[in-house]
Amino acid sequence: MKAKILIVEDQFIEAKGLNIILTNAGYATCTIARSVAVALTVIEKEKPDLVLVDIFLQGEGTGIDLGRILNEKNMAFVYLSANSNRQILEEAKSTRPYGFMVKPFRAKDVLIMLDVALYLHQHRMEESALQALSQKSLPVALPAEFSHLVGKSKKFTEALEQARLVGPMDTSVLILGESGTGKELIAHSIHKYSTRKNKPFVVVNCGALPANLIESELFGHEKGSFTGAIARRAGKFELADGGTIFLDEIGELPLELQVKFLRVLQEKEIEPIGGKPQKINVRVLAATNKDLEEEVAAGRFRIDLYYRLNVFPLMLPSLRERKEDIPLLAEYFLKKYSEGKVPTLAKEALDKLMGYNWPGNIRELENTIQRNVVMANGTVMESIEIPVSKLAPVPAINDKNKFKTMMENERDHILAVLESCNWKISGKGGAAEILDINVNTLNSRIKKLGIEKEIVARKS
Repeated sequence: MKAKILIVEDQFIEAKGLNIILTNAGYATCTIARSVAVALTVIEKEKPDLVLVDIFLQGEGTGIDLGRILNEKNMAFVYLSANSNRQILEEAKSTRPYGFMVKPFRAKDVLIMLDVALYLHQHRMEESALQALSQKSLPVALPAEFSHLVGKSKKFTEALEQARLVGPMDTSVLILGESGTGKELIAHSIHKYSTRKNKPFVVVNCGALPANLIESELFGHEKGSFTGAIARRAGKFELADGGTIFLDEIGELPLELQVKFLRVLQEKEIEPIGGKPQKINVRVLAATNKDLEEEVAAGRFRIDLYYRLNVFPLMLPSLRERKEDIPLLAEYFLKKYSEGKVPTLAKEALDKLMGYNWPGNIRELENTIQRNVVMANGTVMESIEIPVSKLAPVPAINDKNKFKTMMENERDHILAVLESCNWKISGKGGAAEILDINVNTLNSRIKKLGIEKEIVARKS
């Protein structure tokens, strides 16, 4: 039997349309409420399984006020409207909803969101029951598709568990986290654990595509559609048909293309340049190290696209948030890059790894281990070189005159990464990859910050 849903919406037409979508899909619905007071009365009498809550309602109180009450009651709920005001978004998120839906409502989006919300709520309730039985978290056996992801820290295993939950589902996933935290690796694991595992997994770095070629790269073009289009070309979405497309650095997508991408999510169709619309069957995984809510508030990212991508957000912790995993990761990379006998790390070397902050995260750790393996002599690595440790220590925060400017901090960070990869800028293991930015952008920043002169000086 399907769940019973309560709609809390003060606009009659929108509430009615939403009610029709739910009843046509076989859901039971409660009496529609238009205020917090009425909603609480209906909840008491009709006992809904999930509540759809508009943020702005009639009478006293807002949907956010109701969300706080629902959270205290351990009731599942989803917000119906979203506001680009940063403060409102933060308040809404603090109530722990299971998602947001942007008006106007589309039947497919509503039903997917309900499936996800009810699934997550059931998992949260089961988790709470287990914690009530035991103060210790019970270990969860992860499938083989996640076995190559190294780490046992609480935050990391929680992220893996979320990935395991969403893997078999066909919904979009937004993977969040700093550069170098392994967003592409976990996206690939989600794909391999899905029903699409035998179909293509296509990776697109939105930040690395030239602005004038992004549309062609993503959606393709027909022969003769523009100067230089000497043959038909299939775009990345078409190449991923039946499988999964992973859009890295989604926050770099230009506004004009965000509209077309939204259409892909809504209509499941693409329109090649100079061609006709064509249906595709693609699961979208996206990733960013940007704060998309801040981008929305600044008008650089469409709010409707953000909430359609953000059906299932997955946050990957930085390496400094999971330092207990550093010994495991170091051992993994030592085995990976050692051709003969694998050297062991002496306590001093391991302490140095543990004491460093790793702004470049796992990618920086991997490059550091690889570089030290090349230079190592013997079977024990007594010490380890982390070039970035040559930087001056961070000044005391109580002396305002010792703070560095944003440009100085950026210069230090880029210089540190360049040193860590032996001044390699492009290619695998290069500074551009570690910093997760375009090579041309990095070269431009190096020139602007005067780092190029320092490179010349160090070589002479």
